[in-house]
Amino acid sequence: MIDKRYIGHVLPRFSTQAEKGRLRFFAKAIGQTDRIYTDEGAARDAGHRALPVPPTFLFCLEMDAPNPSAMRDLLGIDIAKVLHGEEHFTYHKMAYAGDTLIFEPRIVDIYDKKNGALEFVVRETRVTNQDEELVAELRNITVVRHA
Repeated sequence: MIDKRYIGHVLPRFSTQAEKGRLRFFAKAIGQTDRIYTDEGAARDAGHRALPVPPTFLFCLEMDAPNPSAMRDLLGIDIAKVLHGEEHFTYHKMAYAGDTLIFEPRIVDIYDKKNGALEFVVRETRVTNQDEELVAELRNITVVRHA
């Protein structure tokens, strides 16, 4: 069983830059056809100061952490037993190409179902920009199967 004393544990804070080449690639990969995500002129014409960060790209940027498996390592979770449970995004401010985004993840809950056959780890990440403005709050649920 995952030790519940880790509820409230703050994982290492890190920052990364939203680079326009990666934003364009992601927009194309997900089939985004709105030119504001790939053409700087179209983005400016639509009132944006640069290419906007596509909605779910923050999850990709969260993987830029120095150790993307820090939570699994801390909790002793075997990657072979991990299922992706859920993602949820609450947006507060637009992020743009060139922004430096700061990620502050923490474990907010650990619980089990089916008499421990499934364990759930809930991680919330606060994302701010270089001006310390709240951009988004991310919520991710990792499922660990034991059966």
